[in-house]
Amino acid sequence: MTQHEYIFIAISIILGLAMARLLHTAALLVRAHNRVTYHWATMLWGSCIFIYILQLWWVGWELRSVPDWTIVDFFALVIGSIFVYGAAELALPTEDFDISEDTELDFLAHSRSLGRVSAMSMLGYFAVGPYVNLTMFQNPPLPSIAFPVLGGSLMLLMIVRPSWFKWLSVLFTAYTLVILYLTA
Repeated sequence: MTQHEYIFIAISIILGLAMARLLHTAALLVRAHNRVTYHWATMLWGSCIFIYILQLWWVGWELRSVPDWTIVDFFALVIGSIFVYGAAELALPTEDFDISEDTELDFLAHSRSLGRVSAMSMLGYFAVGPYVNLTMFQNPPLPSIAFPVLGGSLMLLMIVRPSWFKWLSVLFTAYTLVILYLTA
């Protein structure tokens, strides 16, 4: 077993849990469809989080060419995976069976409140990106910093301006597609 294979087992477990959590929450929402107020912007957000889970897994394969791993490399990837898990955990609303709360399954209300914590988690993920791009991939500094800063800026706007969530989710989807194109 190579060092990459050994290290990436931990990252794969976290990413697998993130994917399972997001899919499980989506299935619960489908089951409760008559009590759910769907909104396209939250569905876009959840889809983008799912793409980032897969994107990190995909990028992980490219890391097989890293000859010597350090504990800092390992921690950076584990922390990045944990941030993606946090974003997946809070991307979609869940039912907490609080009868007095009739908006708990309202997609847009969730995205403008607790869903902002999902954006905070993605902000953390984008903060880890430059380390991986610069030290592990040895990518050029400008794009390695500029793209995560752009993603982080979108997350900050989602956090501080939740009323803009609908349009920011469209921008974030476009950003996600660009990142997917660049890393594919």
